[in-house]
Amino acid sequence: ISSLGSQGAGKAFMGQFYDNSNASQHLNARAPLNRLVLSQDDIRQRVHLNTFGFYKDGYTSMSMNSLSFTNGKTDNIDSSTIGFSLDRASNNGFSTYLFYFNVTTDEQQGLYNFYFYNCYSIPINQDSSLSDMLPFSIDINIEEKNPESFLSAGEIPLPKLYICMSMFFFLIGTLWVYVLRTHSSDVYKIHWLMASLPFTKSLSLIFHAIDYYYISNQGFPIEGWAVVYYITHLLKGALLFITIALIGTGWAFVKHILSDKDKKIFMIVIPLQVLANVAYIIIESTEEGSSEYGLWMEILFLVDLLCCGAILFPVVWSIRHLQESSATDGKAAINLAQLKLFRHYYVMIVCYIYFTRIIASLIKVIVPFQWKWLYQLLDELATLTFFFLTGHKFRPASYNPYLLLSVEDEDMEMDNVVTTSTAMGEGVKKVKKLSNGPSEERESMA
Repeated sequence: ISSLGSQGAGKAFMGQFYDNSNASQHLNARAPLNRLVLSQDDIRQRVHLNTFGFYKDGYTSMSMNSLSFTNGKTDNIDSSTIGFSLDRASNNGFSTYLFYFNVTTDEQQGLYNFYFYNCYSIPINQDSSLSDMLPFSIDINIEEKNPESFLSAGEIPLPKLYICMSMFFFLIGTLWVYVLRTHSSDVYKIHWLMASLPFTKSLSLIFHAIDYYYISNQGFPIEGWAVVYYITHLLKGALLFITIALIGTGWAFVKHILSDKDKKIFMIVIPLQVLANVAYIIIESTEEGSSEYGLWMEILFLVDLLCCGAILFPVVWSIRHLQESSATDGKAAINLAQLKLFRHYYVMIVCYIYFTRIIASLIKVIVPFQWKWLYQLLDELATLTFFFLTGHKFRPASYNPYLLLSVEDEDMEMDNVVTTSTAMGEGVKKVKKLSNGPSEERESMA
């Protein structure tokens, strides 16, 4: 590694790449594993082409098919104003120095950021207009590989990780179905909706592992497996937020019909989830250097944040409703037990959101490049724990405080059954109650 001053290193390295781009064409005679085409008069000063973690004996090869400028201002263009650079950092933070790329020893392995610079477009003063910029179009092929995989160093363990986690989700799904069959008299429809979630998550992880397996071995995904993964990922995301919101509203347990306020939440959450999954799919299928990549990353972050905030409202409303009704309807003990349960559920959701969206992301930035997979591991473990705790809190059981109110309401409804008597004797009225939960057949006699 030749460690130079920042300005000198930048110019020397850009000159090396700019002058030898045609000479490197023979290094990449095979079909490119990453191809970036910017052909819409891009004026960005720095384009982040790719990030890759290299082990010893890893390599990258680049071939530039074309580079053109649209406004004809080519008098001052040379290797000091237009070119490429490789930055190395121990993590995803900003790079510390520039260098000539040659990974041959253990000390040289690390996380490399590949950039294209358009220094001509840097405004000289604040009054510079768009006409002073230099729009460009570029077509570039990039191949990056570690000794045994086309995946970045921090992504190599992901196929095995996803397979193992899919087995755990399948096991807790099987355990949940066993619980439902054991307590069939206390099972509601939402319990079966909850059962579909871990199995959908397991399928999504399996297809994600297969997708990464093909990328690791041949450098690009199989389109069919990628499409199946995107479909299951979309279903999993929608099921997760819908289930959390339904539990928060008390549907099927406390009440059998959603209020208008609850319906508005679902009218917001479901479209946002669809948009979030569309953004995720676009990000996964778009090269990092394209201008749309950054836009969809911001959309995904904003939409995911809105979804996480929206699903908290039903829980807050249920807590407020239980607080108000505990002193008025004569069932304070039951309401207080449910109030405690909803508060625990609220804390669980908040902890899950904070951990998966903030803490795990911070860990991804802090850890060394070869440990980037820890982010996915912690994210999946947090999801697995959240599924298990939610199932434990709202499992079907006659003593579950979440189910007590619906049972009490049914008893009150039966007390209000009007029976009639005639001169011939006593009449018997047989009532069969069909609810969202198990069907019950009861007899009341006057």
